[in-house]
Amino acid sequence: MAFTLDKVVPWGRSYAEYVSMFSLSEADLGRHILGCGDGPAGFNAELTQRGGHIVSVDPVYMFDVEQIKSRIAETYETVMAQTLENQRDFIWDVIPSIEALGEIRMTAMDTFLADFELGKQQGRYLAGELPALPFEDRQFDMALSSHFLFLYSAHLSAEFHLQAVQEMLRVAREVRIFPLLALDRVLSPYLSMVCEEFASRGFDVQIVKVDYEFQRGGNQMLVIKPQ
Repeated sequence: MAFTLDKVVPWGRSYAEYVSMFSLSEADLGRHILGCGDGPAGFNAELTQRGGHIVSVDPVYMFDVEQIKSRIAETYETVMAQTLENQRDFIWDVIPSIEALGEIRMTAMDTFLADFELGKQQGRYLAGELPALPFEDRQFDMALSSHFLFLYSAHLSAEFHLQAVQEMLRVAREVRIFPLLALDRVLSPYLSMVCEEFASRGFDVQIVKVDYEFQRGGNQMLVIKPQ
């Protein structure tokens, strides 16, 4: 089935959120990073401005900047209304209010939109998607998956998760996935299966607590790398 923009709800997170979600150290930020399913996040643009090396891959990048901008405008109020309705599911600490959330998200997405055309020309934004990535083996030091794997466990199969993680490990030396919760705020039913599978293949598999927690209970990432 063809990928269509009307099925996408763009929602971009900020550079600061990425650093916190994935516990990225200064050394980490100096590595070659792949973002899987980054969408309209501001991380690529800001890390590039800081001299970092990053490629983001997402099917939404097949569209042009005006199409993505229009889709953000179409869906923004709906997402904000849903967040307001379910505000007890979130911790209003670093992000203190619904209004602040809107400002942070729109600033991140505006940063992305301003960078998108140049980033595409430079090969930093590539249209593609898991579980088949258009990269060479071990092309990256680290692959990140933000708010995709595990979160959409009701929509993506166990087999998809295994294939996706395997593909990320093919193209990168280390994989980090955040969060580990599904949309219903419980641990993904696939988490233990993924951990056991890759541990049995000889990888070092760890669940690591991070400083970031916005979705209540969502303060852990999965880290997988060679022993």
